[in-house]
Amino acid sequence: MNLMNPRSLAVLASLAVLTTPALAQVWPSRPMTLVAPTVPGGAPDLLGRVLASRLSELLGQPVIVENIGGAGGMIGAARVAKAPADGYHFLIGTVGSQAQNQTIYKSPLYDAATDFAAVAMLWEIRYLLIVRKDLPVNDLQEFIAYARTNQASMHYGSGGVGGPLHLACALFNAAAGLNVTHVPYRGGTLATQDLLAGRIDYMCTSAASVTGYIEAKQLKALALLSKNRSSLMPAYATAHEQGLREFEVTGWSGLFLPKGTPAPIVNKLNAAVVGALNTPSLQARVQEAGAEIVAHDRRSPEYLQQFVETEIKKWAAVIKAAGLAGQ
Repeated sequence: MNLMNPRSLAVLASLAVLTTPALAQVWPSRPMTLVAPTVPGGAPDLLGRVLASRLSELLGQPVIVENIGGAGGMIGAARVAKAPADGYHFLIGTVGSQAQNQTIYKSPLYDAATDFAAVAMLWEIRYLLIVRKDLPVNDLQEFIAYARTNQASMHYGSGGVGGPLHLACALFNAAAGLNVTHVPYRGGTLATQDLLAGRIDYMCTSAASVTGYIEAKQLKALALLSKNRSSLMPAYATAHEQGLREFEVTGWSGLFLPKGTPAPIVNKLNAAVVGALNTPSLQARVQEAGAEIVAHDRRSPEYLQQFVETEIKKWAAVIKAAGLAGQ
């Protein structure tokens, strides 16, 4: 058996130390792929393209957006989890692909906590509790009291079983002590149409998608499902303010690389993302889409990793309580 002598091992160790930082100096040297785990036109896709454009400028190489939808974002996320750990494939992961799917599916295609290298938290999308215009309530406490009395005959809608809008309302119902029948639709738009028509009583949805209906008094907005008010919608009181203490549910997105990606590449991509998020034109585009860029102290790889682990645990309890685990 040929064994390397101590001097040879020391040389190899030195080369490894020198090579790892050098990776970040030469990376990227060719186009990169940003996977959006949704069909074209969805929020992760639209916002991902805005981010990709700015990253291309900052990194000096094209960032190509590839849409890979299916299984609540799991197909696209799996593509990145299994990609080479060289910094050329990354994912705009969502609460669905990185947290909820870990419990919804009996055999998820990856472990969201260990199969990715977290890069940076990006933005959040606030959810609103909205009700049909003729429901005889005007704030959250009135709604909870009314729903507890009438819950046997009430219905709430969503864009599909196990989707983010369904789970947002499932978490709200659990916090409010409600047991209301869920009506799933093939998309949030169809659910909103039935809410406008009065065929269902309420839903939890992204604020940006229903602002026009609220302003036209075709729907009532009762609460932001968060602890803090939104800078984009400061007039809406939160569920926390209205008595549901410590309650919060938001949509979110973060950027992820495959596990094992060298730290210098992770850090260089993180710096580019932070630079992109600080760009006024990108901030304006994100706000137009109804999302809010996260604060500076929430943009580190360490924060995102810890946040994902917490979100997996939070949503596991909700999904199991709703009987949706292990499909």
